[in-house]
Amino acid sequence: MDVDAFVEVHRPDWQRLDALVGRRRLSGPESDELLMLYQRVSTHLSMIRSVDPESALSGALSMRLSRARTRFTGARSNFLEDLARFFLFSLPAAFYRIRWLTVVVGVLFVGVAWLHGAWVANSPGVIAAMGTDQELRQYVEEDFVDYYSENPAASFAGAVWTNNAWIALQAVAFGVTGIWAPFILYQNAQGVGMAGGMMAAYDRLDVFFLYILPHGFMELTAIFIAAAAGLRIFWAWVAPGRRTRAASLSEEGRSLITVALGLVLVLVVSGLVEGFITPSTLPAWLRIAVGFLVLAAYWTYTLLLGSRAVKAGATGDLDAVDRGETVRTA
Repeated sequence: MDVDAFVEVHRPDWQRLDALVGRRRLSGPESDELLMLYQRVSTHLSMIRSVDPESALSGALSMRLSRARTRFTGARSNFLEDLARFFLFSLPAAFYRIRWLTVVVGVLFVGVAWLHGAWVANSPGVIAAMGTDQELRQYVEEDFVDYYSENPAASFAGAVWTNNAWIALQAVAFGVTGIWAPFILYQNAQGVGMAGGMMAAYDRLDVFFLYILPHGFMELTAIFIAAAAGLRIFWAWVAPGRRTRAASLSEEGRSLITVALGLVLVLVVSGLVEGFITPSTLPAWLRIAVGFLVLAAYWTYTLLLGSRAVKAGATGDLDAVDRGETVRTA
């Protein structure tokens, strides 16, 4: 196909479609013409996509059709219906698709953290390099615990949520590099492991777990999920299968950005636990139980609703209308 010639021949139809879409009111004949042109331009888009699906022309025609569709259909759907679809289908499907990778990432994280912790706890030279005995005792006996209660619970929970949500968004968005997610994971595993090793060296490992586990169950899992999503996006362009790399990357990117949006909400919950439950005077078993129940709720949501959503065909991607696909015409 000679694309330049194709554009010259059909440009008047596209311009007329734009003109009708831009009018405040349409007469009966003009409404019929708008629908006819919409169908015609849909055919044009299908022809262009068969030749060059990722071209600028393809994108421009998709935008034209999207504006026209909005004009003659009005609002696509009810807000509450969209919200229900997101939480019952899109989000659990996106979580479910990366469930095994999330588990693998978690196991690797725990392994790296344990190795660093064992190294610190069993290496006097490492402990000595981390500070004086007085400084380290100040940390393990006071500062570690005081960190969770030195600020008002609400402001602390908000600060924790903001920081963790930012980390999760980076892991997903920059996961395409194949480097950023592993870097974030290693950095956090090293920090957690060395802190635990230091506490163990001073016989305070019980305190470490008491103040890490209530919020850490879900908080760390959220980071694992974000890293898994980022790595899945990276793999989408490394091994696209039968799709083009651009198509594979766009599909997986749209699907897994859904994960990032969901994690913002998940991390609100873990932030509230860290701000209000972790430093509380509740019994130790109850604080840990609360954290475990939050984690169990996440996996129940993911495995039950996620499996059903995936069986129903959901992937976490936008629906056909939102991603710019056109309807089939006779």
